[in-house]
Amino acid sequence: MKFLKLILSASLVVAVFYGLNNQIGSAPPIGKFLNPTSGIWQNEKDDFDVTDVQIEGLTDKVTVHYDEHLIPHIFAQNDKDLYRAQGYVTAKHRLWQMEFQTHASAGRISEIIGEKGLTYDRSQRRKGMGYGADVLVKKWGANLETKKLIEAFSEGVNSFINNLNSKDLPVEYKLLDYKPELWSTKKTAFLLMFMTDMLCGGDSDLEYTNALRELGKERFDFLYPDFFDFHDPVIPRETDWSFINKKTTETPKSELPLDSITETMEKPNPHNGSNNWAVGPKKSYSGNPILANDPHLGLNLPSIWYVMQLATPEHNSFGATLPGALGIISGFNNHIAWGETNATRDVKDWYKIEFQDKSRAKYKYGDGWKNTSVRVEEIKIKGKESYLDSVIYTHHGPVSYDHTFKGKGEKIGYAMKWIGHMAKADSYIFLDLNKGKNYNDYLNAIKNWVAPAQNFVFASTEGDIALWVQGQFPNKWKEQGKFLLDGSNPDHDWQSFIPQEYNAHTKNPERGFVSSSNQFPTDSAYPFFVFNDGYDTYRNRVINDYFRAKDKYNIQDFKKLQNTNFNKKASDLLPYMLKNMDASTLNTEEKGLLNIIKSWDFNSETDMIAPSIWDAWWTNLNRIIWDEYKRSDVALVTPFVYQTIHLLKNNPDDSAMDILQTPEKENAHDLFLISFKQAAKELQDWKSKNGDYAWSKYKGTYVKHLLQGLPAFSRHNIPIGGDKNTVNAAGKNWGPSWRMIVEMSSPPKAIGIYPGGQSGNPGSKYYDNFIDDWAAGKYLDLNFMQDQNNTDGIVATQNLTL
Repeated sequence: MKFLKLILSASLVVAVFYGLNNQIGSAPPIGKFLNPTSGIWQNEKDDFDVTDVQIEGLTDKVTVHYDEHLIPHIFAQNDKDLYRAQGYVTAKHRLWQMEFQTHASAGRISEIIGEKGLTYDRSQRRKGMGYGADVLVKKWGANLETKKLIEAFSEGVNSFINNLNSKDLPVEYKLLDYKPELWSTKKTAFLLMFMTDMLCGGDSDLEYTNALRELGKERFDFLYPDFFDFHDPVIPRETDWSFINKKTTETPKSELPLDSITETMEKPNPHNGSNNWAVGPKKSYSGNPILANDPHLGLNLPSIWYVMQLATPEHNSFGATLPGALGIISGFNNHIAWGETNATRDVKDWYKIEFQDKSRAKYKYGDGWKNTSVRVEEIKIKGKESYLDSVIYTHHGPVSYDHTFKGKGEKIGYAMKWIGHMAKADSYIFLDLNKGKNYNDYLNAIKNWVAPAQNFVFASTEGDIALWVQGQFPNKWKEQGKFLLDGSNPDHDWQSFIPQEYNAHTKNPERGFVSSSNQFPTDSAYPFFVFNDGYDTYRNRVINDYFRAKDKYNIQDFKKLQNTNFNKKASDLLPYMLKNMDASTLNTEEKGLLNIIKSWDFNSETDMIAPSIWDAWWTNLNRIIWDEYKRSDVALVTPFVYQTIHLLKNNPDDSAMDILQTPEKENAHDLFLISFKQAAKELQDWKSKNGDYAWSKYKGTYVKHLLQGLPAFSRHNIPIGGDKNTVNAAGKNWGPSWRMIVEMSSPPKAIGIYPGGQSGNPGSKYYDNFIDDWAAGKYLDLNFMQDQNNTDGIVATQNLTL
């Protein structure tokens, strides 16, 4: 009996010890996590720990000044030391974020969280993310100077990792019980592929194909037009395109396959976009050009951006960086400023592949058969054996869908042709932008940009402003890539590319300003095929009308516009809804809501109730209009919002207005009443549970930690107005991820803010300290140091030595 007790006691000790030091399910190894010498308690540390450190590979001393916001100002004597220091400093504050995002891009989440990440990882591999990263690394390797600088950045990151004790690991490593790998050039490539996928990884080709098959061509063209008659494009309407002498590709005489697919891979957020604009000297209060940029992305902690200054004796730049990548992405130097918005061009097409047999070694192409290749993807899974996924590659690209993944039929597949796999330039354009001094330098830098397509705005101290819609764009025949293409027909291949000099652009336009907010790039006179890809039709009109309204603009005007909450979409539709809805059957509570929204001025301010009513009303209205699209047997996508509103106002008796589940035949006016009553009930239910439905509370904007299961590391119920259709495009978990305004004086003066903080440590006061000011429309004065010895505003200095 004593022996049995001894065995039981020993077993219990072993079990407790194992449980404390190993991860069980999703819980961290609690013993390691709470260990007083190496666990979470060690993450309470001084962000301004600036003990001088030695970094292997430096050729000269580097000085890092930190201002009160924990923004580093790095001064080096040469580029190699500068980017080595950028790698070290970024890793010091954002290491876990850098690595986690590259794991996500590479399809390696299963290594961290186990088998529940497998479907996601397979999707990433089948998109060809690793293949694209390999292409990038190869291109960089062809340029010795670029290669050296990217390697220096990696070595700087690794200098930090190699000197990192287990007790000082970021808390997320402790929670998930793993350790960082050494950084590499390929990890930087994966980070850029992550952004490429986020911004130009979306498409609706397969969904459109299904809609075309079910609706017929006439009905499809009516619901999904290539071009809206009314829009305000990126490049002014009066632009003369007669200088373009290259013809568009002729449409081949061939049939499109009309296959169906039940389920497509998860797409990037379709609202990923941005605003940017610049006014020239004649519209500026001071005679200096002024530029603004606010990228609209998911709101995460740690933030997608990390702000810093990068200076050598030859160049000096300041702005937002992507942790894990070199240089300033949205920012300025002593001569020029630049920023980006997503151009959302269609650069991903799908091809039906017919394999010769079940071996899938050959596929039909032209009059014969073409060889495939296979990329075996080993997906490591925490606590389990690796999963091997054989991805077939054709000359179009990877066969993403087949009988092993969301497809059907062993001899049929769907291959992805994506510009994200086709890095062309061997340079790293942001390093060139960071050094730019004038318009020609800006143009020479961005002309090498391939993907994701961006609207690059520009301003200079010389007085120039410009905007290029830049990327590498296939020269498509009309409607090419709008639907599934025939992978066996050579005529369906991309035949050529639009020459870079013919990309849509404007320099110093007569109207005195340039702007973009993800709208259609040009008017219909532009000779190349560009179809409606869900382009914005609301923010762009508000911005352009704003800059047409008066002669001069100052910094306060720019701040006001970036924080504008005017809802153009509501102003386009709501008056028509109110005029044409029969309100005679509304009850007392419903009439109260109707009276509130009748008096709305269309501004979505935090304390207003009307924006909540509008949001609930529109959501229900849009849902019941397109109720026929809620199907599990086929992948579909509803028509765009602008076309939906056009339909409601101009075709109220269209068949789309008829609700499937009712015997009556409804029209748009009936739907206004039905959806209003549904919205009223939802709002009343909300109020009974939450006590209030003022807009900011009802919307519930939050900034989430990258690990969504960690609400304690997130910020919730942030009091900010606006929505995805306003210039201040603050949605629920998406919006202005970085606001910047720069006046091109000598030297430039700038302000900026983002919804996060410089530190990636949830225990730091600098983790989320910008969020409240960001929500309130306030900005930080950006301390653009011109002399590293003038330390006004600097609170700590660190020396990086050989």
